[in-house]
Amino acid sequence: MADVRERGFWKDYQRAYEEMIQNTATKHAPWYVIPADNKWFTRLAVSAATIEALHKLDLQFPEVDKNKKQELAKVREALLHGGEEKVAEAKS
Repeated sequence: MADVRERGFWKDYQRAYEEMIQNTATKHAPWYVIPADNKWFTRLAVSAATIEALHKLDLQFPEVDKNKKQELAKVREALLHGGEEKVAEAKS
């Protein structure tokens, strides 16, 4: 019976939902309303939104100077062939 009574508030719930989305979604942090009745479509839509957001971030690898590259090469070599002791030596 509680569910039947709550259906009487459906329009109020929908209005509150719409108001919340309109007042909290921004260009910087948008909301995505994705139907969840078909799992394959839900996963596709979530993946597409995630990929789009990642592309918009325009991420770049950090620039690394020559000395740091040499240090990283030594650390890599030590990890591949010598363990933690050699990593400590490579850093010093």
